[in-house]
Amino acid sequence: MSRETWKPEVFERLFQSSSDPWGFESSSYEQQKLARVLECLPDCPVSFAVELGCAIGVGTLALAQRCGRVLAVDASENALSIARQRCGAQDHVTFLRAFLPVDYPVAEASGCDLVLISEVLYFLTAEDIQRLAVMVAESLVPAGHILLVNWTGETDTPCTGDQAAEHFMQICREAGWQSDLSERGEGYRIDRLCRSATLLESGISADGGH
Repeated sequence: MSRETWKPEVFERLFQSSSDPWGFESSSYEQQKLARVLECLPDCPVSFAVELGCAIGVGTLALAQRCGRVLAVDASENALSIARQRCGAQDHVTFLRAFLPVDYPVAEASGCDLVLISEVLYFLTAEDIQRLAVMVAESLVPAGHILLVNWTGETDTPCTGDQAAEHFMQICREAGWQSDLSERGEGYRIDRLCRSATLLESGISADGGH
């Protein structure tokens, strides 16, 4: 298992060798997972969603049909070029190249009400996952949600999917977040987080402000 967060050049090589290395367009696993992820979006309208790890934009396009605005982020320019073409008619979707967690778009993501992190976290070390969790939580409006999707099979990444989810969720729990949905599909898990009712009622944001 790799012990370091995967660098952008690793993903660039993957998307240079194949335009769809994970089979987002063709894999029944990916199609079924995406359908379930969309069903797990919060019931309330989503005005501004941030998608971390958008890859070639298959999920981005689906997310765009359900959200007022989408900021889609990926570390690979090769993947983003495909995603931009796929979503070219979606004027409310913007794309940004960023290597997580160091390039997390703090300003651009501020005020979002949903952050979707699908099959990204386990490419990071535990420390980087925790750093990312802090920044993500601070980006969201008080009534916002975080939706995590993680592969649960074998992997050669710094963390397993289960470890990655737990590292992220632990930081969120310490900041007053709670899980309002947690389930397992075939080969993946989905966890949805929201701020606790007590925190919402007090009007306190994740960074302690009012």
